[in-house]
Amino acid sequence: MLGWELPPHNSGGLGVACYHLCKALSKKGVDIEFVLPYTAEHDIDFMRINSAHPQDVEQVLKSGIAYDSFKYVKNSGEIEYIDIFGQSAIYEQAIERIVEYAEFDVIHAHDWLTCRAALRAKELTGKPLIVHIHSIESDRAGTNGGGNSLVREIEGTSMLLADKIIAVSEHTKQAIIREYAIPSEKIDVVHNSFDTANLITSEADSAYRYISAMKQQGYSVIVNVGRLTIQKGLTNLLHAFQAVVERNPKTLLLVVGSGEQYYELLSLAAQLGISKNVLFTGFLRGKKWRDAYAVADLFVMPSVSEPFGLTPLEAIGYGTPVLISKQSGVSEVLRNCLKVDYWDVDEMADMMAAVVRNKALGDVLLANSKQEYDVMSWDKSAIKLFDVYHTQREAVTV
Repeated sequence: MLGWELPPHNSGGLGVACYHLCKALSKKGVDIEFVLPYTAEHDIDFMRINSAHPQDVEQVLKSGIAYDSFKYVKNSGEIEYIDIFGQSAIYEQAIERIVEYAEFDVIHAHDWLTCRAALRAKELTGKPLIVHIHSIESDRAGTNGGGNSLVREIEGTSMLLADKIIAVSEHTKQAIIREYAIPSEKIDVVHNSFDTANLITSEADSAYRYISAMKQQGYSVIVNVGRLTIQKGLTNLLHAFQAVVERNPKTLLLVVGSGEQYYELLSLAAQLGISKNVLFTGFLRGKKWRDAYAVADLFVMPSVSEPFGLTPLEAIGYGTPVLISKQSGVSEVLRNCLKVDYWDVDEMADMMAAVVRNKALGDVLLANSKQEYDVMSWDKSAIKLFDVYHTQREAVTV
């Protein structure tokens, strides 16, 4: 399995999904060698983790979020920074060496960053290739047909040459067909999921003492957790939130995450006159991350195009009702929640204001969505993947 990140060294949902899928697959007896482009401690005992980088490099460190450069520390002490495309090429070269010695039945690659290496592994071994698409370039660009042309070429070529494609939602499957003209029958949908057993109970003493004190003064809290990128629709959220504040001045918006839109969003909040009501935390992990969900009265994910979206499920797990965009994969599996078109700022504002004004509405939404959440499991996703592995392996041996 070729991946780009795993917790706790992840920048988003890709690493989380890979971790839980592999954990569920290992329970079915699947022997996994997971190959990463960097060296780190992960405290994982259900699969082997291998680092793919040049032999003269002692350590590879991420210098920022997933699409930033990597810092290479060589045995000689020399330090070199490599951009994301250079890193993908180095990863491919390292995979060439790894496949000479590894024994495996299937190559499973996650997203475009690993696809060049996956194609090379398939070429060298003849093993079936499964390309798992968590998002495509047009998703990240926030527009159909948009994005980096080189990334699009890598995505399109790898999906054409793959033996099977896994999409994390029907939404993503249709985007793949639209953007790359891949036959529908070549794509299987395996939704991401959530296991209640993986939920870490949030302590009673909230990390957000200021916000908790404001709630005691009658304030309500809306939260968004994710990367600050155009894909996430946060400019629409701020415009909608402005309308909420006009109706309910005692409302706060907690924005958790980092990304290239950070300063743009700060500026927009100021222009809209809502700066005193919007709190930007930056990227968080651990207790502060968990408490961000728990302290809120409503979680909002207004994504322009969200292949799946694990954060609404996390929010429900920590006791918060959710409002999600209809342009998300998670909307296919989560029915008892509020849903809105990402572009409909007025409707988004109305829904947020309704929950802020009516606590009973939020309680009913949460209770109903919790019933769906409680029966979710990564094991169901693993069963589907296991069947794909078996089918592809048998097709090669016949």
